[in-house]
Amino acid sequence: MLEIDGGQKSGSGTILRLSVAMASILGEPLHIYNIRKKRSEPGLRPQHLESVLTAAKLCNADVKGAYVGSQELWFEPREISGGEVYAEIGTAGSIPMLIMTVMPICIFAKQPTTLKISKGGTDVRNSPTINYLINVYLRLLERMGVKAQIEVRKYGYYPKGMGEVTLRVQPCKELTPIKLEEFGEIKAIGGISVCTFLADRKVAERQAREAERILSARGLSPRIKIVNDFSNPLQKGSSLVLWAETDRGALVGSDSIGELGKTSEAVAQEAVKGLIEEIDARATVDIHMADMLIPYVALAKGESIYLTRMISDHLESNIWLAEEILGVKFHIEKINGLYKVIKG
Repeated sequence: MLEIDGGQKSGSGTILRLSVAMASILGEPLHIYNIRKKRSEPGLRPQHLESVLTAAKLCNADVKGAYVGSQELWFEPREISGGEVYAEIGTAGSIPMLIMTVMPICIFAKQPTTLKISKGGTDVRNSPTINYLINVYLRLLERMGVKAQIEVRKYGYYPKGMGEVTLRVQPCKELTPIKLEEFGEIKAIGGISVCTFLADRKVAERQAREAERILSARGLSPRIKIVNDFSNPLQKGSSLVLWAETDRGALVGSDSIGELGKTSEAVAQEAVKGLIEEIDARATVDIHMADMLIPYVALAKGESIYLTRMISDHLESNIWLAEEILGVKFHIEKINGLYKVIKG
C-alpha cells in the first residue's frame, strides 16, 4: 500500500490529486493522511471530494474517508475502465483542477473516456482557467501523445459556479518524452477574452484591447479572440488567457479572472504581466505548466527536459511525489537565471 503524508512539502491539494492519479495508474491501494494540512481549511473541500469520487468511478475503486472535511483517505483502485462518467461539483469549485486529477487516469483507460462535469467553476481563483487548459495544457500534452478535447458548455464563476464542461480522452499506450531546451523567437501570441452576460459593458472587448495595447507597445502583435458568452444566466463573470509560442516549440501562458471591483483593464494588465515575465525570462514552459507536466514526464519513458523561471511549491511537491511513488529521478540545474528540469 502507498502511504503518503499529505502534509509534506506544499501540504496542498496537489498532493492528493497526484497521489490518487498515480495509485490508479499503478493499480496500488493508497492511504493518504494529513490531507491539505497546511491550508486554512484542511481536509477535502467539495471539489477535492468530487475529484476523488470521479477518479474512483474511472478505475472502479473502493474508497473510505471520502467526505467533506476528511483529512484521511483510503483508495483501492482496480482496472481503469474509462467510458462515460459524470461528475457534479455543486459549488464554484474548480473544474480545471478536477480535470487535472483525472486526466492521467483517463490516458491509461481501456477505452475512450467521456467525462461530463457540471455545477462547477471554469474560471475561478487559485486555479488555471478552462481556456488555459485548452490552449496551453492540452497543446503541450498533445506533443507527448495525449489525445484529449475539452468542450465548454457553460462558463462558471465564483460564487455560484454552475459551469459545465465535457472532457474526451483517447487511451494512450505510451507517453512520449518532451524536450524544450531553447526559447527561440516568438512566432505567435494568442489569447481568448471571455465575458458571460457582460456584453453590454463590453468587458471582453475591453480586456482584449488593453492587453493588445500593452503588448503592442513592446513590439508584440497578439491575436486575441473575443467571446461574448450567454451560456450561464445564473453567474456573470469574465476571464482572459494569453499565450506565446516560439519557433523552438516553447509555449508559455498566463491568465486572469474578473472579480467584483476589478476593472477589465486590471484583468488584462494582470494576464499581460504574467506573460511578459515568462517571455523576458525565456522560459520554455510557464511556472504553472512546469508543475502540471511532472506526472506526464514521470510516466513517459526516456529523458524529458524543460526550462522554468521558478521552482514553485507545487513543482517541488510534484517532483517529490513522483519520485516517491514511481521511483523516477528528477534533476534541476540553474542555467542563465532559469531552472532546467530534467527527468532521466
